[in-house]
Amino acid sequence: MAELRALVGVKRVIDFAVKIRVKPDKSGVVTDGVKHSMNPFCEIAVEEAVRLKEKKLVKEVIAVSCGPSQCQETIRTALAMGADRGIHVEVPAAEAERLGPLQVARVLAKLAEKEKVNLVLLGKQAIDDDCNQTGQMTAGLLDWPQGTFASQVTLEGDKLKVEREIDGGLETIRLKLPAVVTADLRLNEPRYATLPNIMGAEVQSLGTGLQLELPWARLGEAERGLRQPLSQSSHVQKAKKKKIEVIKAGDLGVDLTSKISVVSVEDPPQRTAGVKVETTEDLVAKLREVGRI
Repeated sequence: MAELRALVGVKRVIDFAVKIRVKPDKSGVVTDGVKHSMNPFCEIAVEEAVRLKEKKLVKEVIAVSCGPSQCQETIRTALAMGADRGIHVEVPAAEAERLGPLQVARVLAKLAEKEKVNLVLLGKQAIDDDCNQTGQMTAGLLDWPQGTFASQVTLEGDKLKVEREIDGGLETIRLKLPAVVTADLRLNEPRYATLPNIMGAEVQSLGTGLQLELPWARLGEAERGLRQPLSQSSHVQKAKKKKIEVIKAGDLGVDLTSKISVVSVEDPPQRTAGVKVETTEDLVAKLREVGRI
């Protein structure tokens, strides 16, 4: 079996702890000046790829993100966690907001072919749009088998054994590589991206020379919700040599035009106080009173 090379998608989203605010014109949510972080499910995908590499089952882990320049912050977090290099598919912010699962899947499929990877690891969904479609579409475009909602991944020769949670319990499937896997919450517990690793990942080759950025503003992104500390010595020197390649979506020959337009984004209606009832008869009477029955 050829050596495994893994492509991992990492999406930059509004941090889960931030209170979402809708724009006055209802065209979307406010993103300017709002804390962003890596999508939690993407963190799990990165962690799984790095663990496979630590077990000598994967030779290289490539983190890829699609969007504006700020996406490089998310890629650096993945590098600090243990990914080997990053690819930033540059898309203007306004256009990136309109990207749907199909457009992102096209980018991932092209990169998978270009980089000759044989494993694509993604989070099962992003916490901003909750589409849960990108992994499935990527597998379809590549004509690769897929294992979605993975709670355990085991390499068995040229196959992957994927345990996934379904309504009736646990389902175990085997996929012949190359394959696409999407990560569920129970797959693993992501590690800390420690400060030395973040600083090491900041030294990147962007095609225009070396660039050093201090990561103080991104400590929240790197440390949010993560539990297991990275070794402070094993990754630091390697991280300093890691690179982020910046490419244009057009260079991949991918059409990012979305056929879906957002008509309106609104806050959910305010919940009203409930009413306690003592008996079934009282409940029926209340429902009749409000016209529900």
